[in-house]
Amino acid sequence: MIARLRADLKTLMAIPGLSGHEERVAAWLRGQLNDLGLPNRTDRLGNLIATIQGDPAKPSVMIFTHMDQLGFFVRKIEADGLIRVERMGGVSERAMAAQEVTLCGAAGDIAGIIMNKAHHATTPDEKYKVLTAPEIRIDTGHGSKAAVEAAGIRIGTPVVYAPRVIELADERIAGTSVDDRAGCAALLDLARARKGRDGPTLYLVWSVQEEFNLRGAVVAAQNLHPDIAIQIDLMLATDTPDMADRGEMVMGGGPGISLYSFHGRGTLNGVIPHPALVSLMEDTAQALSLPLQRSAQVGVLTDLSYVQLLGDGVASIDVGYPMRHSHSTIECCDLRDLVGLVRLLDGALDRIPAAMKLERD
Repeated sequence: MIARLRADLKTLMAIPGLSGHEERVAAWLRGQLNDLGLPNRTDRLGNLIATIQGDPAKPSVMIFTHMDQLGFFVRKIEADGLIRVERMGGVSERAMAAQEVTLCGAAGDIAGIIMNKAHHATTPDEKYKVLTAPEIRIDTGHGSKAAVEAAGIRIGTPVVYAPRVIELADERIAGTSVDDRAGCAALLDLARARKGRDGPTLYLVWSVQEEFNLRGAVVAAQNLHPDIAIQIDLMLATDTPDMADRGEMVMGGGPGISLYSFHGRGTLNGVIPHPALVSLMEDTAQALSLPLQRSAQVGVLTDLSYVQLLGDGVASIDVGYPMRHSHSTIECCDLRDLVGLVRLLDGALDRIPAAMKLERD
């Protein structure tokens, strides 16, 4: 399983897919689902949905993760060919300087670099200043606005950090868009595991526009009407000195569940999970002798925050894998945690009983 997850994750990390432009990611995943013989479809927003029919006496389950990544949109092309952008999503502006980017133009992908003023020419006050996204310039080497436009770059062109995969020691993978191509790879592996198996009706959703204020999964859930929703996403690893006071989430320590999330910065939303699903994950982990980590964080927000509010309410829980360096140019996860995550979800689905009580009375 770990070799397959590694191969899938490396492939997915190499595919650009800014929010609203996830088609290439979805196309690769659709090919894998077709090879498995799993029925799938794409809705009008771009969500990729596969359905595995199950026992109608059991609550239906939607397990989802997002395909998109953060980045930029071109907002202006200067006369000298340098490109100005607006950020899309929670870009870490501390990580932007001197990075290589890929501009997904109409005529194909174009390489560029985020410019960084020569160190020898910076004034003392500039040396410690972080530029914001609207202040940066991207150089593609074309030298003029006309040349840039002839290469297929226009206002609105998506820009992502240049895809990169770094294989570290001890089953760890670093690079671009681990958030949440790792979740996409895990969900694909779960699809392989569940094909032809008994259990609840299962909706597997690779969603769009999560980094753009949590858009896609809500549309899918409105259509599917699941009884249970399980979101796969990163869990903030807290096993480095800069994060040590934030919790006890260790990379390589196994999958995790979130017991509390709240954004608290403009978007006043979050998730307190359904107690029956907390028990389901804990009991499953114990039965399978899997380690199960716990997270409670302010500053974290997922699609589930809105999915849980649909209809009469959807029983919900966030599950995930520890990840370091979130929303930077290079993120990092441990493949063993992804293996544990797939095993946890697969086992939990087997343990969902008929007429499972979800009302909280």
